[in-house]
Amino acid sequence: MKSTQTPRHHLRNPLLALLFLAAAAAQIAMAAEPEQAAAAQEAAVHIVYVDRPEDADPEEFHIRTLSPVLGSEEKAREAVLYHYKHAASGFSAKLTAEQVEDLKKQPGVLQVVPSQTLQLHGQEGGHASTTRTMGLM
Repeated sequence: MKSTQTPRHHLRNPLLALLFLAAAAAQIAMAAEPEQAAAAQEAAVHIVYVDRPEDADPEEFHIRTLSPVLGSEEKAREAVLYHYKHAASGFSAKLTAEQVEDLKKQPGVLQVVPSQTLQLHGQEGGHASTTRTMGLM
């Protein structure tokens, strides 16, 4: 007569089960590390305040300030989102954390701050959105 019992597929030893779960958790953690590293290198918009150039076009000065950090004038032109030339001297650009640290070391850079969008609430319950530029203003 043939046995109709199915083989057992579970672990009989609780210690082996615990070891298996610990190994699985370690694999999941190692798989997440590259994603965390990639997230740290993601670019975010920053406002860069610089000394007002006396004998140079402000936009060209901004590009020359950013070029050594990004590696070329072309990359600097692509990264700049806006040039501030009237109330403040500076520009906004998408930068990684490493680029922000390098840019802070450039001559003429006064401050580099993340751009933040804040929600303002009016008296009538309406909502308005504004971009906050922190720092020198």
